[in-house]
Amino acid sequence: MLRIKNLHAYYGRIRALENVSLHVRPGEIVSLIGANGAGKTTLLNSISGLIPCAEGEIYFEGRKITGLSSEKVVAAGISQVPEGRQIFHPLTVLENLQLGAYLRFKKKEKKAIERDMEWIFELFPRLKERVKQIAGTLSGGEQQMLAIGRALMARPKLLLLDEPSMGLAPLIVRDIMNTTSALRDKGVTILMVEQNARAALRISDRGYVLETGRVILQGSSEEILNDNEVKRAYLGKDYKTFWEGREKA
Repeated sequence: MLRIKNLHAYYGRIRALENVSLHVRPGEIVSLIGANGAGKTTLLNSISGLIPCAEGEIYFEGRKITGLSSEKVVAAGISQVPEGRQIFHPLTVLENLQLGAYLRFKKKEKKAIERDMEWIFELFPRLKERVKQIAGTLSGGEQQMLAIGRALMARPKLLLLDEPSMGLAPLIVRDIMNTTSALRDKGVTILMVEQNARAALRISDRGYVLETGRVILQGSSEEILNDNEVKRAYLGKDYKTFWEGREKA
């Protein structure tokens, strides 16, 4: 579905991505993990057309999308949930969701948009309860739900999630991860950036580890979870005890 070949990206003279290649198959959840500054968000922004690619190519469903505007990338079937949520704080929950379907309104898909709105409310019942509430007054977890819902209103084939667990309480993180897994079951393919490597890899099919703009490791989630260097750098020595305790709870 998504194929990236030898991608390079810069901020001025600073190289953010170096020769990055990866792929995402239909129906997968693929995680990108790495430290701050590794290039994870830059990679998602390059896919979305927010950052120009200096070299390399990006293909989506066999079509080259390198250099397309963000609007055309969304129209092609890719939506991004940005780091920090970036909802429209002065607008209501409903208005935020409607803006997610902006391109579809232009195509006069009113009935389909209404059906999808109900689907979002089934995924996130709290959003239905707060449909007329100003988005900026929502809790952090509710804002993350809204950001995901807004992206889904574009009816993407590929959803880019950037740090969905950032700043959230553990129980909310669990809910967000469960919803992410449920979206995959509904046919949405997901590429997820996440510093909570434990949580991300537990629901992912495969993963990539980025370090200083380069892919240094790739494999199944199980392989990455069992890699000694990944354990040391991203999981911590107690990660196995942590998850065993969760499973017994």
